[in-house]
Amino acid sequence: MYLAPLNYDRYFKKVFSEPKISKRFLEDFFDIQITEIELMSTRHKLTDAASGVEFDFRCKLSSGEYVIIDMQQWYKTDIIKRFYMYHSMNTVLQLEKIPDKSIDLAEDKTKEIKDYNQLVPVYTLIWLADDNLGFEEDYVSYTMVPETLISFIRNKNLWKAENVLLLLEEQARVLKTLDNKTKKLDFLQQKQVDLRFSNERSEEQEIQQIPTLV
Repeated sequence: MYLAPLNYDRYFKKVFSEPKISKRFLEDFFDIQITEIELMSTRHKLTDAASGVEFDFRCKLSSGEYVIIDMQQWYKTDIIKRFYMYHSMNTVLQLEKIPDKSIDLAEDKTKEIKDYNQLVPVYTLIWLADDNLGFEEDYVSYTMVPETLISFIRNKNLWKAENVLLLLEEQARVLKTLDNKTKKLDFLQQKQVDLRFSNERSEEQEIQQIPTLV
């Protein structure tokens, strides 16, 4: 008789196909209470030209969030971009159930479009069985943050006063994570959303802002 470990891919899928087990795992991991969990297909094809993309486990929690869990058993050099693709899919696949909404057009006409207000947060959990990506911690999480926060952490001139030694230690710890480029981990920091805001000012106000030479 052979006892397969939980990080064995097929056994992992089998175990997590049981809602009670996957529910308990997610409750412990996120420290939340789940009243309902819906298991979903693990194989999807986003376009006719795309090959089927497969991950181990996908579900929807009672709070609305979608969760993907994937067991990475074998050593791969492209896993960072692979994970990002899974995470992006986790958002895009919500189009399966996002309802339409009507918008009013001219001449009493309407148009049906997807109601993107119904998009909910997504979580992608990756269990690395044979790699630690150069981290000493047991768990590392990446999320989108404003660029100003990264600039603040990296600005060493702001962290030189003697009364901020503890802050310097914390900065060093955070920088160690930000600077980790194992298997192109820095790719996750390169994904960027730029928001350009236009101030509503009159033309006269704009002219007043133009400097003059005296």
